[in-house]
Amino acid sequence: MELFKNTNFDFLGKKWPFIIASLVLTVLGLGSLAIKGGPRYGIEFKGGMLMTVKFQGAPPLDQVRSSLSKVLASPPSVETFENGSNEIAIGTEGSDDATLAKNRQLVLDTLSKTFGHPDNGKLDLNNASAGSLADRLRDPLLKAGVSLSDPQIDQLSAAIVGYRNQPPRSGLLASIDELHSVTGVTPQIIGVLKDQTYLPPYTAARDIEIVGPKVGADMRTSAIQATLLALAGMLVYIWFRFEWIYGAAAVIAVFHDTIITIGIFSLFNREITLTVIAALLTLVGYSMNDTIVIFDRIRENLHLNRRERLVDVINRSVNQTLSRTVMTSGLTFLTVISLFLFGGPVLHGFSFALVAGIIVGTYSSVYIASPIVLGFHDFMDARKKGSGGGAPAVPVAAGPVRQSVAKSGTGPGAGKSPVKMAK
Repeated sequence: MELFKNTNFDFLGKKWPFIIASLVLTVLGLGSLAIKGGPRYGIEFKGGMLMTVKFQGAPPLDQVRSSLSKVLASPPSVETFENGSNEIAIGTEGSDDATLAKNRQLVLDTLSKTFGHPDNGKLDLNNASAGSLADRLRDPLLKAGVSLSDPQIDQLSAAIVGYRNQPPRSGLLASIDELHSVTGVTPQIIGVLKDQTYLPPYTAARDIEIVGPKVGADMRTSAIQATLLALAGMLVYIWFRFEWIYGAAAVIAVFHDTIITIGIFSLFNREITLTVIAALLTLVGYSMNDTIVIFDRIRENLHLNRRERLVDVINRSVNQTLSRTVMTSGLTFLTVISLFLFGGPVLHGFSFALVAGIIVGTYSSVYIASPIVLGFHDFMDARKKGSGGGAPAVPVAAGPVRQSVAKSGTGPGAGKSPVKMAK
């Protein structure tokens, strides 16, 4: 399928606006990173505790922040998610595992004291585990005349907690009467639940992550190594497949994509998490594949027409791959936009990185990698002319076919074939 046929756009003639835009984004991103002391790492890399809390209505951010600041040694981070949900993320830092565990309990106790009713002696049903619910119900059910064995009470409690945790409730019950739809829950059991439990307007029983500082530092080092090794492996591959300048151009373009994406994260004050690293590695492969497709077409066209100017060969190659680029990038972009809008908070960083990276990665193959190859060959031709080397050779891709054009006219090269091909 071809969306565009026989196009003849002068892509390289329009390269400077894109190069200038890349320079501006790079400077802004690096400046933001320098001012902020580097990327804003998530708890996976710096160590800490992250807790997701869901409220019945709009989260009272100021009240949460002020109440936690009174009990924690360092101010916590309290942020909302951008998907319009009633969830907030509470993050704390700690120098060791014991401090992180203590902070976790302090946050839970403070939320319970601020938004719950701990003095009424009832069990918090929105944050209770199946085990604690079973323990609370055993004696009251027996007194109410509900004949259930201990295994049956355990199964009942597990069913209640499972119902509570399923979407759209996602851990938050609005009324105990909702539990009538749970198998095995009778009006007598509902009465016992109302007598023994209560429903606060929040839940924090799920989605609690704790990562020690040492583990975070090791994960940060591993993420950087994974990215650099991926780039190094691709450089070696393209070096052998084409020529070293093609590999260098492709790697520079990928570095360009990665640096700008990280800079955008810094400008928008977003965290670099494990899912973001996964997105960056995905972006590295995506951008590199797009660049290789164009380079491969350049090599084919140079083999077919050895005397054509390199700038014309590159423009023609980009035009020939334009349909493929638009379809691939367009469909991928629609997918990641859907993830960004509807994927929820867990995938928000991942999808945001891909949205920014696909835009930058698509144009970098044309306006960053290709001009580097062209500029290198123009520079080498200028050096040859400056040193009196005669007419410059037509720059082509190396690999399975290397080509050079001999001098024509009078002299030692006269009368010989103008093209010499060597492996």
